[in-house]
Amino acid sequence: MQLVYAFDAYCGWSHGFSPTLREAVSRHPDIPVEVISGGLFTGSRRVPIREFGYVQGANAQIAELTGAEFGEGYDRLIADGSFVMDSEAAARGVTALRRVAPDRAAELAGALQRAFYVDGLSLSESATYRKIAEEAGLDADAVVSAFESPEAYDAAADDFRRCAELDVTGFPTLLAVDGDRVAVLAHGHATADEVDRRLAALS
Repeated sequence: MQLVYAFDAYCGWSHGFSPTLREAVSRHPDIPVEVISGGLFTGSRRVPIREFGYVQGANAQIAELTGAEFGEGYDRLIADGSFVMDSEAAARGVTALRRVAPDRAAELAGALQRAFYVDGLSLSESATYRKIAEEAGLDADAVVSAFESPEAYDAAADDFRRCAELDVTGFPTLLAVDGDRVAVLAHGHATADEVDRRLAALS
């Protein structure tokens, strides 16, 4: 069995779920974790953030429910309103970090979300991945090279396809996958204890 975490780096609820994911993974070091990206903001949804009028209200709800931090850098992006969230670029970043440190994918997904939601950094910029890699003690040149490579576009598309194949309809979604058997452990919000109970029910 493995855990499959489907998230979007530009999804506030995924940001709020990061501590639960971190705790769930730490409780089950023997279960491999696959992290895949969804395409929340692609195609016609790649528009300035001001066009998503619900963002601030949703973030307040996320912060209240999960304790997630939304930093000053991110608040400035919201106030300006011109920033465009591009989930394909963020997915390329996820694949780049995953390629360099596959065993740390869950941890690095959280770092990616902190870069945006706390520091207000663009997940379309190579410099963001250099910073994340350096702070994580990774080979920053290798991460940036992977992010900028043509293969990253294919890998991001593969992630989007995998989400569809697993019938993921929203983010975040945490799945237990055992062969052809797929069970939902969490969708949107859950505690680590709730994830544990659902995992135990599968055995």
